[in-house]
Amino acid sequence: MEESTQREKVLKKIRNALIYKTNNPFPDLDFESNVYKEITDSPEIVFAEEFIKVSGKFVYCESEQEFTENLKALISENKWNNLFCLEDKLKKMLTESHIPFLSDNDNLNDIEAGITQCEYLIARLGSIMVSSKQQCGRRMFVYPPVHIVLAYTSQLVQDLKQALIGIKKKYGDKIPSMISVITGPSRTADIEKTLVMGAHGPKEIYVFLVDDTVYE
Repeated sequence: MEESTQREKVLKKIRNALIYKTNNPFPDLDFESNVYKEITDSPEIVFAEEFIKVSGKFVYCESEQEFTENLKALISENKWNNLFCLEDKLKKMLTESHIPFLSDNDNLNDIEAGITQCEYLIARLGSIMVSSKQQCGRRMFVYPPVHIVLAYTSQLVQDLKQALIGIKKKYGDKIPSMISVITGPSRTADIEKTLVMGAHGPKEIYVFLVDDTVYE
């Protein structure tokens, strides 16, 4: 009975609060202005700086050809034999550049690195926005020990809000069931406060940013 009485007291206070609203004690508080400082550098520079801060590896490329050349060098340097790719555009680029890759699900256990595209790059956060609507699906963002991302300067936005607006415009009412923001390699310090890389996803993450700006 006492529990029921206490519950009724709480509900009564809530009802009274809804009926008898108090005036805003902070009438001059600004809810409209941006809480972030304005970005003065180019989005490319801001993204690169923030991405590197969270242990990401950034490579700027002036063209897709430069991207494939840099990718070849990276694969050779790390002696990767099993690069995994599921996206048609990327597979075409890799094939034309004579870069071997796997795309058969039977080879998943042999993945050394996976390559995908993305939805957006968020400059202020140094983050990569991905979604389940991408051709590679969800697993390529977490399964490979190394995640390589091909992005374009046209995909750079300053803030998370702009990326979400872009997703809404792109997909309309068919919003992806999963929209995720990746900020650096996977890590955790839950176990004895010891930092462990690659706990829930890739240990390393690369972003190759290709300039797709068209000059008149």
